[in-house]
Amino acid sequence: MKRVMSRLAALAAVCGMIVLNCAKSTEWKALNDEAMSLRGRGLYDSAVVVEKIALQVAEQSVGPDHPDVATSLNNLAEMYRAQGQYAQAEPLYKRSLSIWEKALGPDHPNVATSLNNLALLYYTQGLYAQAEPLYKRSLGIKEKALGLYHPDVAASLNNLAALYRTQGQYAQAEPLYKRALTIWEKALGPDHPDVATSLNNLALLYDAQGQYAQAEPLYKRSLAIREKALGPDHPDVATSLNNVAGLYKDQGKYAQAEPLYKRALVIDEKALGPDHPDVAIGLNNLADLYRTQGRYAQAEPLYKRSLAIKEKAFGPNHPSVATSLNNLGGLYKAQGQYAQAEPLYRRALMIDEKTFGPNHRDVALDLNNLAMLYYALGKYAEAEPLYKRSLAIWEKTLGPGHPRVAVILENMAGLYRKSGRDKEAEPLEKRAASIRAIKR
Repeated sequence: MKRVMSRLAALAAVCGMIVLNCAKSTEWKALNDEAMSLRGRGLYDSAVVVEKIALQVAEQSVGPDHPDVATSLNNLAEMYRAQGQYAQAEPLYKRSLSIWEKALGPDHPNVATSLNNLALLYYTQGLYAQAEPLYKRSLGIKEKALGLYHPDVAASLNNLAALYRTQGQYAQAEPLYKRALTIWEKALGPDHPDVATSLNNLALLYDAQGQYAQAEPLYKRSLAIREKALGPDHPDVATSLNNVAGLYKDQGKYAQAEPLYKRALVIDEKALGPDHPDVAIGLNNLADLYRTQGRYAQAEPLYKRSLAIKEKAFGPNHPSVATSLNNLGGLYKAQGQYAQAEPLYRRALMIDEKTFGPNHRDVALDLNNLAMLYYALGKYAEAEPLYKRSLAIWEKTLGPGHPRVAVILENMAGLYRKSGRDKEAEPLEKRAASIRAIKR
């Protein structure tokens, strides 16, 4: 699992907007800053408590429709989103947006930021059709208010590109990523950390398409910029190391990947502490490498530690916990330890269905994993409806021509062939082949 740096603009806290309330505003700002600091350290529960107090202070001192209240609402929503508590985040984002529109007008840059954040919430839940118009409106506001070549416009282009990339719409994503990169290079210079982020995101696009030769120099340039600008021990350097390592892993260059994963993990542990969620991601990445190599004994304790960190940081029902459960389940399945794998896969499915609803892309992945387990056990009758449901979700959320649809079609075809149902397998195989032949 690669760590992708997302650019999310934070709404700025302003002290002294109403002079009579400056003392209260100073208290609000201090609370807000403390909450954001706690969030940065992965202490989400504590951050939520402090941000709720900040919100209460703002509402009491400047009224319920003040921009300071909108800022606190946004920040509180961000914390809920990070914990996977999407139902709690949405009304806060919407109220924040409403305040900004009323206070500043519908075309203000802060409205654009609020739209972006609400879009990100929908994007995270796989609600792409709801996210896209918000991202586009945010981009339009920024272009009109700030000009076509402002860094904030680049950030919006990047976010819209990520939406298309996730859906496999690579041809729509690429020009947006490239335009964002051009803007950042022109506005900030070729060696700015934001340029590194843009290079990383364009590399991810090529990586997702298996265009490794195009991705590698972009990843490496991103890494070099971050090392120079931020120092060799910055968490953003760890992000770049993880991505370069992932590129090597995907190509089977395991000896080149391992030291990069290890260096990234050391950086995050030193910079963020041993129980930070980013450390859990680093542990997961290294474990994935070991699992791919069949080094199961080395992978298992890393997966387990990653899972424990996430459960502590986010609670037992967070989507990130489901990811770890799936990965640990996959490790047991690879060793034929099916009895250990099944409850992990089932718990992951339960978490994702509860968090996202029954038709999310992560639910489709969970269903596919569980189906593959039953297939391995020869329980074809139990596997088939899971494959079919997974296929239906992918077709609905990503479209009938997405590469992941081809994967499920191939899995189902394998099931039919194993069951002696060759005539049912053939059209699925042909359709999968036609999807894979599409030039993206």
